[in-house]
Amino acid sequence: MQVALADDHALFRQGLKSLLRLQPDATVVAEYERAADILPGLERTPCDILLLDLQMDRATFAEIETYAERTTVIVVTATERIDDTFAALRAGARGVVFKRFAIETLMVAMRTALDGHVWMPPELQAEMATRLRQPAAVALTRREREIVRHVALGLRNAEVAAKLNVTEGTVKTHLNNIFQKLAVRDRVELALYAVRLGIIAPNERRS
Repeated sequence: MQVALADDHALFRQGLKSLLRLQPDATVVAEYERAADILPGLERTPCDILLLDLQMDRATFAEIETYAERTTVIVVTATERIDDTFAALRAGARGVVFKRFAIETLMVAMRTALDGHVWMPPELQAEMATRLRQPAAVALTRREREIVRHVALGLRNAEVAAKLNVTEGTVKTHLNNIFQKLAVRDRVELALYAVRLGIIAPNERRS
């Protein structure tokens, strides 16, 4: 496996590189300290796997999607915030490994990802199963539920803003937060989720 490391902590990169050198099927071919260097680096030095720090230099989930078009991305992170890790997976990461894990776990995740599967910690799998069984209605604020309702009924952002007496930019910001909280990708998925949450009735129409 040709591996690239992207982490703004030099000590962690050096330690991980030393551990990977002991693995018979992994070779570190590139290192990145800044998020801005990753994309040019991937084009210059292709790799099988990019091990990416989720908090690296304000790297965004949109950038994960861009990297995932060029290589297999595994997020290696100290944060264990469930919403962040789910968002990374939705953006195209093929695995999430917490930094407290042993190198053996990381190697399993890498091999699993290269086999075409997604790897995540057991606690993350359990949380995902729970969320699938129980929609995250409690995760939404009252204003977010109002916006979900209006959008699910087919209103455009400008119409929602007018109904709630807020700016269209405020509606867009709320929608971005809602999409991330509920792990939905577009308004169609949001409408389906709204029915599931009981925010709108299955056959309800806009008034």
